Amino acid sequence: MTDRGRTALRQSRDCLTVGPSSMRWEEGRLIIDIDEVSGPPVISRIKGRVTLTPEAVTCVELPLKSDGSHVWRPFAPSGGIEVAMEAPGWQWSGHGYFDANFGTRALESDFRFWTWSRYPTASGALCIYDAERRDGTQLDCAIHFAPGGAASVTSAPPRTEFKRSLWQVRRETRADPGTVPRQVLPMLDAPFYARAAVTTQINGEVVTGVHEALDLDRYASPLIKPMLAFRVPRRRNWRFG
Repeated sequence: MTDRGRTALRQSRDCLTVGPSSMRWEEGRLIIDIDEVSGPPVISRIKGRVTLTPEAVTCVELPLKSDGSHVWRPFAPSGGIEVAMEAPGWQWSGHGYFDANFGTRALESDFRFWTWSRYPTASGALCIYDAERRDGTQLDCAIHFAPGGAASVTSAPPRTEFKRSLWQVRRETRADPGTVPRQVLPMLDAPFYARAAVTTQINGEVVTGVHEALDLDRYASPLIKPMLAFRVPRRRNWRFG
């Protein structure tokens, strides 16, 4: 990721361009062209294309707060994905999804901690959003998505803690009694955030999906927040040629 100024932004009905990278809808597919430079400690060019073919595009929105200041939007909860990066071994195809978060306030102002996960199931996909808000209330939500995109709130077993990340970020997800979730593939470890593939058992079905944990108390720390500027380069004056 690279932070850029307004001069690097172009937007149309079907395309969003930020600097040399872009996202566009084309014949029902989301095509993401990436042309970036990674941040320290390993600085290198990251270039290639990711193509997502949704099984369905939904109109579902989940308010994370009652005042609508934070919203989760699962555009395509299930789909096929093709990755073709210009690097040896960075080409593959499989199962993917497309979602986004929107908000009018800083996350750390309204939340202390949250976990999010998405597990492919025999009947579609299960997305779980659990959060601890600053006002002391809790968000506990499990949503089932059918292959055609129909969404329904469903039940899920209790939150269950499992092994912390390398940076000791607390992690939990839903699991049947007696089941201990476990990480099967690390994806990203940061002092305030962890993303990984996790296996658990939910309502009798063993599932493996993407899991994230976000510690917003840590994120808000004046000692940690400057690390973002270190890992995410800033190009304020980038302009189109």
